[in-house]
Amino acid sequence: MNFVDEIKILVKAGDGGNGIISFRREKYVPKGGPDGGDGGRGGDVIMRVDTGLNTLYEFRHRKKFHAENGKAGQGKNRHGRSGKDIVIRVPQGTIVREAESGMILADLTEPGQEWVAAKGGRGGKGNARFATSTNQAPRHATAGQPGQERELLLELKVLADIGLVGMPNAGKSTLLSRISAARPKIADYPFTTLTPNLGVVDLGDERTFVVADIPGLIEGAHKGVGMGIDFLKHIERTKVLLFLIDGSVGPEQAVENLSSLQRELAIYNHAKLLEKPAIVAINKIDVMSREDIQKLQKMVSEMGRETIPISAYTGKGVHQLLERLYSELQKQQALETDMEPDGAEGALSLNQQQSKGEN
Repeated sequence: MNFVDEIKILVKAGDGGNGIISFRREKYVPKGGPDGGDGGRGGDVIMRVDTGLNTLYEFRHRKKFHAENGKAGQGKNRHGRSGKDIVIRVPQGTIVREAESGMILADLTEPGQEWVAAKGGRGGKGNARFATSTNQAPRHATAGQPGQERELLLELKVLADIGLVGMPNAGKSTLLSRISAARPKIADYPFTTLTPNLGVVDLGDERTFVVADIPGLIEGAHKGVGMGIDFLKHIERTKVLLFLIDGSVGPEQAVENLSSLQRELAIYNHAKLLEKPAIVAINKIDVMSREDIQKLQKMVSEMGRETIPISAYTGKGVHQLLERLYSELQKQQALETDMEPDGAEGALSLNQQQSKGEN
């Protein structure tokens, strides 16, 4: 299945059913009054997070979603049936934007989370609703209201704890395949990884975390060069960054590659990405001299970055790296917990607040 992380769709809620004009006509019941029923409410278009999905690929084949219309009212004060809602399943981490303005409408990050993308129209009122002491035979009813219609832009941002960032051929895919059950494509040429790959790392004792292998970045990525900005956005939601640099190219070139990566992140997101805690893994130490490893560690340390030498190919130093990443991740999660507001009201998500305001 192809990885698709941005798609435009059209959603249309159901129209409300019309109210009707009807009068009671029964044998032995003189002067029967109005008995026209109300129309049913149109169905809603609802988006629901499905953790079994990891791409927006299915939307390439279906881009229009229409909920059922409400049924018209009937005589004898019978109301029309409400239209059925339609539920659209989306991956965890989907951002919903208004297509025209780009305004964020919903951020769907929790398993099973729901958001009403388009509200169904109200049903019209039958003539029985308009009977009064002075107008006992009203001859008018109202039409159902049209359902909400929207053009939406769905954008998927991979949800992971650790963002694995590196130049093409730095060894990211090799590392991910060693530390998790993920089996990304591995080859000796640039841009082996064309889509973000997710891997779950299990350290035992119920200690797990998710690593996202972001496609290789190159100079000018923020302008769309190489993989461009298509995948830079996936780094934004990670809690810790892991810079993987190829030490076999020599200390000077390796440092320049690290600097280039940091520049791209800074330009893309105004240095906010660089404020995330980060660790630098020096890869391919199995083909480096001890002197070059020490020299590179010193140079990176002078840049203010912590380094851990590893060989993704042989596995040397990998366990130490994973333990350090887990420790840093725990630290960040503790900080986030301390920053969460107290009380149930403060815990409401953006979508819950929005739903609360609409009711």
